[in-house]
Formats: sequence, structure tokens, C-alpha cells
Amino acid sequence: MAAGASPAQRQDHSTDHADHPVLDVLPQWPRETIAVLVTTDPAPHAIPVSWPVRAGDRRILLSLKFDRGSLARLRERPQVALLILGGGNVALCARGAAKVIAEQMPDAADYAAVQIDVDTIDDHRQSAFEVDKGIQRTVLDSAELQALEGRVATLRSWADNQN
Repeated sequence: MAAGASPAQRQDHSTDHADHPVLDVLPQWPRETIAVLVTTDPAPHAIPVSWPVRAGDRRILLSLKFDRGSLARLRERPQVALLILGGGNVALCARGAAKVIAEQMPDAADYAAVQIDVDTIDDHRQSAFEVDKGIQRTVLDSAELQALEGRVATLRSWADNQN
């Protein structure tokens, strides 16, 4: 590489290589995992999403509030990425197509249920460190926590019935 190469030119574009580590199936992650959903319009937008549900080897379910910009973006451009850094050394990016599977969730009419059909699972674990607990948060609103628990129970039930 030329001595005058910029940092971007020297960067290892490991996802460009056929030997980039990928997983065949989604691993298990703790229920309380916070993930990051990336949608485009065409610029990328990233938002935290609470407690994504592993719904199979290559399927993820999550709930999004009806007025989220990300929900509108994934309807227009269904190709998304979901970054999961979870306890037990889960470090992956699930890429695939998202679709709304329920406009209104039972007992949560202001939330839509979204399914991501995963095409590629980039394995981002590294030998230099492990993900211990992932993204952490402190619950400030017990009613919202109870509502989230209800939505996740519904998604989990749907996932169990699909498998």
C-alpha cells in the first residue's frame, strides 16, 4: 500500500473477504439484551431496541412503536442490520429483510411486531476481549418494563409456535 494512503484506505475491510467469520445459526442471548437496529433512507439510522427475540436459527422478532421512524424506513427499505452485543460473549450483526408481521400487538396496540429473516450473521467476537453483559440500562418506569415484558412474552409465544 502506498505510504500516503489514508486511514480509510489502510482499513481492513474484513466483511469484503470471503473468509470473514460468519455463523450458520443465531446463538442464544439473554432476554434483557439491548440491540441496535440499523435502517436506511438511504442514509443509515441506528436505534436501540429492547429485548429482541431469537425466533429460530435465522429469524428474529422485535417490537417497534408505531410512530418510530425506523418502522417507516424498514417498510420502504426492508434490508436491515441488527447489532447484538449480549451477555455470554454474543457479538454479531444479523443482516436480512424485515417485515411487519402484526400492525398492532395484542395488549399493545401502539406497537408493531417485526420479523427479521436473517441472510447473514457476521460473527464479531474477538480473541482480545469478550462481551460480558452487553448494553446495560436502568429501568426508570416499572409500568413500561411490565409492558415490555408482555410484548416479549407475546413474541416468544409466536416464535415457539412457528418452530
